[in-house]
Amino acid sequence: MMSPAKLAWEDHEEIALLLHERYPAVRPLDVRFTDLHKWVCELPGFAGDPKASTEGKLERIQMAWLAEWQDANE
Repeated sequence: MMSPAKLAWEDHEEIALLLHERYPAVRPLDVRFTDLHKWVCELPGFAGDPKASTEGKLERIQMAWLAEWQDANE
């Protein structure tokens, strides 16, 4: 069995895919950054430093997740 890839805050596309799989009914723009931060840190394979998160990094993740969500809900 392969272990999950080690993800960091910069891996916004991969993180967005995982969030979409884990929370398919959640509209990404309704998620507060505090919750988004927690959810990202809880993802399997996430190895980023929780303190290294920035508003810009969370925003990039949220926008990538939104794109996935929109594609799935068209």
